[in-house]
Amino acid sequence: MSNQVRNQAESWLSSEYDEETRKEVQRLLEEDSEELVNSFYRSLEFGTGGLRGIVGAGTNRVNRYTIGAANQGLANYLKKQFPGRQAKVAIAYDSRNSSVEFSTISSEILSANGIKVFLFDSIRPTPELSFTIRELNCDAGIVITASHNPKEYNGYKVYWSDGGQLVSPHDKNIIAEVNKISSVSEINFSKDPTLVDSIGEELDQEYIKRVRSLSLSPEIVKSAEDFQIVYTPLHGSGMSVVPQCLSAFGFDRVHVVAEQNTADGNFPTVPSPNPEDPKALSMALELAKSKNADLVLATDPDADRVGIAARNETGELEILNGNQIASILVYYVLKNQKSPFSGNEYVGKTIVTTDLLADIAGSFSLDCHEVLTGFKFIAADILANEGKKKFLVGGEESFGYLVGDFVRDKDAVISCCMIAEAAVWAKSKGKTLSELLKEIYLENSFYLEKLVSLTKPGKSGEEEIAAIIKNLRDNPPQKILDADIVARLDYQTSECIENGKTRKINLPKSNILQFRTSQGDLITVRPSGTEPKIKFYFSVKTKLDSLGAYDATKVQLEDRLEALSNLFVTAS
Repeated sequence: MSNQVRNQAESWLSSEYDEETRKEVQRLLEEDSEELVNSFYRSLEFGTGGLRGIVGAGTNRVNRYTIGAANQGLANYLKKQFPGRQAKVAIAYDSRNSSVEFSTISSEILSANGIKVFLFDSIRPTPELSFTIRELNCDAGIVITASHNPKEYNGYKVYWSDGGQLVSPHDKNIIAEVNKISSVSEINFSKDPTLVDSIGEELDQEYIKRVRSLSLSPEIVKSAEDFQIVYTPLHGSGMSVVPQCLSAFGFDRVHVVAEQNTADGNFPTVPSPNPEDPKALSMALELAKSKNADLVLATDPDADRVGIAARNETGELEILNGNQIASILVYYVLKNQKSPFSGNEYVGKTIVTTDLLADIAGSFSLDCHEVLTGFKFIAADILANEGKKKFLVGGEESFGYLVGDFVRDKDAVISCCMIAEAAVWAKSKGKTLSELLKEIYLENSFYLEKLVSLTKPGKSGEEEIAAIIKNLRDNPPQKILDADIVARLDYQTSECIENGKTRKINLPKSNILQFRTSQGDLITVRPSGTEPKIKFYFSVKTKLDSLGAYDATKVQLEDRLEALSNLFVTAS
C-alpha cells in the first residue's frame, strides 16, 4: 500500500497540476506521514450526502481536481442522458472558505462541455437550490457544501431534475463516468461564459412566496404580537432568506445573533457549526435570555438542518433533539390541515428516526413511509408516489425536516417558519412546546432515543468500522439486556428475520443492521455516509400513564438507554 500511495501521490507532481497543489503534494511526500496515506489511499466516493471530505491535495481530498472529475463525469452523463439538446444545471454554494472557488470551477467545466449553467450570485440555502432546479426546469443541480461538518471539510452534492439528491441508478452511473476519467487532461476547464447565467433575488422572492403558502395558522401568528424569536445562521447561508421568510409569515420580532450573521467558513464563534450540538446554540441562548425570547432557531451552514430551544413550563429555555422536533412538527401539520384527509396523504421518515412519527400518522389514519437513512430517499419516495399519494410532512432524527413537496430535500427555512408557527399555536392554547410534546406522548407512547457516534478517522478507522459491523453481522446477539431479540434486520442482505421467519426488506441495499427486542427497544448500527464515524442509534419506549408520571417514566427510559449504550459501545 505504501508504494501504491507514493506512486499515486507522485503522479500529482506532473505539470497537469497547478503549482500550489504540487508544493503541497511534495510536502506530503517528504514527510511520508499518515497524512500522505489518508490523502491518497483511495478516491473520494459518493455517500448519503454526495462527495464530501477534507479540503486539500490528494485523491481522497476535496480540491479543484476531484471536484473537476466529478463535474466532468456529471457532464458526460448529462450529455448521454439528453442527446440532441442542451442540458441545464443550477449551482448553489454556502459560506465555506473554498465554496466560491469550487462553484466557479463547476460552472466553468459544465459550460466548457456545452451545458447551460445557472449560478447563484452569493450564498444560498441548499433547499433553495432544490426549489430552483424545479422552478427553472433544470436537468440537475449542484450545491457546494459540507453541511454541518467541521471547517476543514467541503463537498459536492448533486441533484436530479426532480430536485432530489441523486439516487440509483443516476448516482452509480455518474460515479462510473467519474471513474472513467484517468487523467486531469480529460477534464475540460475551458469555460464558456456565454453559457453561465447569474441567479439573484428574483428566485429568492419566488421561494419565499412558496414557503409562505405553507402557513396553517396565519391569524394566530398575527395576534401573537409579543412572540419573540432569536435566530442564528451560524455563519452560514440561512442569513440570506430565513429572516425574510419569518417576516413573510408575520414574525416581526426576530432577533438575529449579530456575531454569527457573517458569512465565515472558519465558523469562529462555534466549536462546530452543527445545530445538533448544544454548544452551537450558546450565543443564541444568551441573546434569548436577554430578550426574554420564546424560541431559538439555529441553522447549519447550508441551511438544511435546524436546531431549536423553546421555553418550557418553568420558563426555562429547553433544547429539543431532532426526534422531538420532528414529532412536534408532524403533529402540528396533521392537526391543523385546512381540508379533511382524503386518505392518500402520508408522512415520511427514515429507519433511524423515532417510530413516534408512525404512531402520530396512524392516529390520523395516515400511512408513514419508512426509507433508508438520508433525506434523498424521502425525496425519491415522494417522486415514486407522485400523482398517487401526497406527501405532507416528514423528517429525520438528524435535525432535517420538510413540509410540502415543492422542495425535495430537508429544508431548514421551511422548518424554521413552521416550527415557529407550531410554537405560537401551542402558546395560543396555553401550552409550551414541551407540554405539547408530553401530550403527544400521552396520546401515543413515550419514546426516548439516543445517538452515540464513534469517530474513527483515516484508513485504520475505516477498517475498524468495517470490523465492528462484520462482527455484529456474523455474531448477532440473541438477547439484549433482559429482552429477547424478536427481529433482526440486515439491509445489506435485504433480510429481516422476525420471530423465526425470514422476509425480504423492500429497500435498497445498505450496510445497516437493526435489532428489535421484545421490550420494544430498537438498536441500529451503521457507518456514516459523510464522516469517518460509526453510529449507534438506541430507541426505547413505554406507555405514559399520565402527565404526572412523566418524570418517573423518563428516568426509567433514560436508565435503559444508558444500559443499551454501555452494552454496545463498550463492546466496540
